[in-house]
Amino acid sequence: MILASLALFALAALLGATLLSFVLRDKPTPKGLLFLHGGMAAAGLLLLIVYTFGAAPKPYESLVLFLLAASGGFFMGIRDLLGKKVPKWLAVGHGLLALAGFGFLLFHAFH
Repeated sequence: MILASLALFALAALLGATLLSFVLRDKPTPKGLLFLHGGMAAAGLLLLIVYTFGAAPKPYESLVLFLLAASGGFFMGIRDLLGKKVPKWLAVGHGLLALAGFGFLLFHAFH
């Protein structure tokens, strides 16, 4: 289950990097890509939550970082869908939180 979560987060990260490039260039984001990124990340987060309830030791650090990243991502997605500008600092921070969570999860999975 943790490997599936890692795979989904890795794919979401690739899509997220593409979305970030649109935000940093002040270009409109492709909404299909936005939904695909969010859906993959949400599925990875759901698997991580289920895994955390049954795992020992539990990857709490990763879960907290991904939950923080998800809240920022949800906020940005709503702003984007409403036609409002997404703050660049928030987009970068969202990505950094998610990457940190991914790093902790990789360490947990292969340590």
